[in-house]
This record gives sequence, C-alpha cells and structure tokens, in this order.
Amino acid sequence: MTVTILPDARWPHAFATAAFLAASIPQAVLNAQGLESPETVDRIVGSQVNQEEAKATAEIGKVSSAIDRTRENISTVRKTSKLDKVDIVFLTDAARSEGGPPPVIENKVRQHQDDVAELRKEIEANALLFNAIDSRRVLAEDVLAVEFDDPGKIVIYAAAKPPG
Repeated sequence: MTVTILPDARWPHAFATAAFLAASIPQAVLNAQGLESPETVDRIVGSQVNQEEAKATAEIGKVSSAIDRTRENISTVRKTSKLDKVDIVFLTDAARSEGGPPPVIENKVRQHQDDVAELRKEIEANALLFNAIDSRRVLAEDVLAVEFDDPGKIVIYAAAKPPG
C-alpha cells in the first residue's frame, strides 16, 4: 500500500506567518521594555544617553571636523561595545523639515558621502549605538558625524529634531 501526501495549499501561508512572527519578536520585546524610559535605555545600552539641542550654524566647526574624521571613526564605531556616555546632539536647524544642513555642512557630507554612508551602516550594525539613537527616535540616515571626545564617550551629531 502506497500513501501519497498531496501538498496542502496552506503550508506556504503557515510558513510565511511563522517567519513574520519570528522577525517581529525582537521589536516587540524592545517595545514591551518601553524605550521611552531613561532607566530602561541605560540598562539596554549600558551607557548614560544624553541629548541636547544645538544650531548647526553654531556647531559648524565641530561638525565639519568630525565629518573630516569619519574614516577613522568608522573603525572605532565598529569596535565599540561599551561606553560610559552617549551624547546625541540634535542639530535642529539641519533637520529635513527645516531644509537640511547648512551649505557648509552639506558640502562636507557630500565630500565624504561614501564614508558617511558607511558610518551610518556601522551605527545600525552596532547594537549599543543603534539602541542609543533609536531610543531618541533618531534615524541612522540623520546622523552626520560622530566624535569620540574622551575614552568611553561618544558625541553623535544628528540632523534632526528631538522627539515630542
């Protein structure tokens, strides 16, 4: 006696549903932990995350210098697994809703566009830094530059406005 099992049309749908659920669990866990809570962010990131607002026009020197050092900062971002402090500087007048960065910074970003794109990818791949910017609703594509001021401290310059 031979038993033939005919394919069931529901299997592809069941597989797709299982894949979707598996992919959405990490985000559900983060949402359940409430990334709005500073204590939770500090626990997940393992570092104190601070934010400040500044005008890009007032920070042109610092941001331009940091953009010039993007190539060397990429390898530091790649190696970073622990920081004492993460400072996110919101350059509010450089946000897309405000027309983007001032020409001086925009030109610097354009000059180093490949390095800036690679830096953004490294930030997305670094769990500590990604969770730090994500906790403040910063997209990696809004990061203009990073600066490692002191050992254990990073400053992230973002062309964005703070949440809320």
